[in-house]
Formats: sequence, C-alpha cells, structure tokens
Amino acid sequence: MRRKNNKIGIIGFPMDLGADRRGVDMGPSAIRYANLEKKLESLGYKVTDFGDIDVEIMETQKARNSKLKYLPEIVRTSKVLAKKVESILNRKYFPLIIGGDHATAIGSIAGISAYCKKNKKTLGVIWIDAHADMNTPETTPSGNIHGMPLAVSLGLGEQKLVKMGGFAPKVKIENVALIGIRDVDYLESKTIKKLRPQIYTMTDVDKFGMPHIVSKVLNDFKERVDFLHISFDLDGIDPDYVQGVGTPVPGGLTYRESQLLMEMISDSGMMSSLEMLEVNPILDVKNRTAELATELIASALGKNTLFE
Repeated sequence: MRRKNNKIGIIGFPMDLGADRRGVDMGPSAIRYANLEKKLESLGYKVTDFGDIDVEIMETQKARNSKLKYLPEIVRTSKVLAKKVESILNRKYFPLIIGGDHATAIGSIAGISAYCKKNKKTLGVIWIDAHADMNTPETTPSGNIHGMPLAVSLGLGEQKLVKMGGFAPKVKIENVALIGIRDVDYLESKTIKKLRPQIYTMTDVDKFGMPHIVSKVLNDFKERVDFLHISFDLDGIDPDYVQGVGTPVPGGLTYRESQLLMEMISDSGMMSSLEMLEVNPILDVKNRTAELATELIASALGKNTLFE
C-alpha cells in the first residue's frame, strides 16, 4: 500500500441497537482481542486506540417507533462518532472504526463527509455487504436502522439522521459502489432501481470475477474521488467462513475473494478510512470471525504474502 500516513486511530462503536439480534456490541472487543493493534504495529504503523463511544444498552430504552427502532440513541451516538472521526482526521490519523452493527456507518460517514466538505475533497464509498442497506422508514420491513445507513448517507430517510452535521447528502450516488449484494428487500429494490448505484451482486462476482469488478470500481473512482472510505460488513462473506455475524446469507464472498478485494484496495493506495462491522462473538466459534476481520484489516493496510 502506498501510505498516505503512518498513524492509525482506532475507534470502537459497540452498538447493537440497529438490529434485532443481540451481540454485535461486543464486536469491537472481539476484534481487539484478535491482536488487531499488534498486527498493525507489525506492519510499521503507529497505532492509537481512542477507545469506545459510550452507547446505552437496549435494556435501558424503548423502541417507541416501530419503523425507526431506538432512533434517539442512534442519533445521539452517531453524532458523537461523527465528531470523533472528523477530529482524528484533522489530527492526520487514518480512521479505523470497529463495530457494532452497520448503523455505525451513519456516524462514521457523516464525520468523514464533514471533513471532506471542509477540505474540498470528494468522498467515495465502497460498500461490502450481503445487504444494500438502502431502506427508509417507508420501505423497511423490520424498522431496524442497520438496514438504512447507505440510504441515510445518500440523503434518504429520517431527517434527524440524514441532516446530521447540517448537510445532505453525505456522498453522491455516482461515488458509491456496492459489492457482494445478495439479499435485498422488495421495496428497497425499487429505490435501488430508481437511483441506479454501481452495484455488484454475487451473481456479478460469479460471472465476472473479483479482479474485474474491483479494477473497474477503482478505475472509475480514481477519476473523480480523492477520499475513499471502505465500509465492510462481515456478512458480505459466506457463512462458511464467518459464523459470528448477526444476519448471515448463504452464497457470499469466499475467503480468497475477500482477501483479494482488500489487497487490491491496498495496492491502489486510494483508501483513506475503513470500518469493519457486524462481528457477533455470541454466534462465533473461537473468535474466528474477529480473527478474519483483523486479517482483512491488515490486508487492506498493506499485508501480503511476501512482505509484512
């Protein structure tokens, strides 16, 4: 990886309010336990762990809105996360956000986008996930906000989330690429067809191969993006490799496809921030999903077969 800087700032977002299934709030601890800091230091980085954002647990709250469960606490903590991410970017750290459910991306992208706006940079996002996460309160079948973060970042949905930081959208649709998608809700699919993002389902991965897809995305982004954020939901990978995720979907990315994806992103030198989300230790076996998460992080940050 052609490094933009040598300092990594880790931020944990231990939240599981965005989903019905509990446990991903322990994801940051599981990833840290899998020797994350040591692996990054072995690659020559200076690592600072800024700890976890404080998030109230589900038992202290009520899901008052069935279409936007736990909205007040998700809004509050997302604002804190956004400010923290923007702050460490201002201090020239590479932000590494570990979660937590994918609603984490609402705050992380809000903070990154605010930084980009003030520094006249164009944000691009690669969204690696089994799900498109483009639901809104009008389309969601569950009311779970972890199914909405990409829509929110694109300026769609609940205004308390959309207008976080005082502006929207956080990223333009032409600067978003989704990879590994294979589980989309019916009404959500109508939104996707209307907006027409650059989206690569698992059928596309099977047909064209990961190298072709990643090369196309990176070449497209190279022309118009100067800050690239990677948002990686571990359920983008096939459940055979990641048992510790809350919403597994068969037929996902293989171990090698996932590693190749991250290695190619690393080789491009374009990545400016990264989040690794949805590790659920309750469902995991011997912390293997968190171990894979740290391997993927290391690959994105320059680890390869010959050199470390």
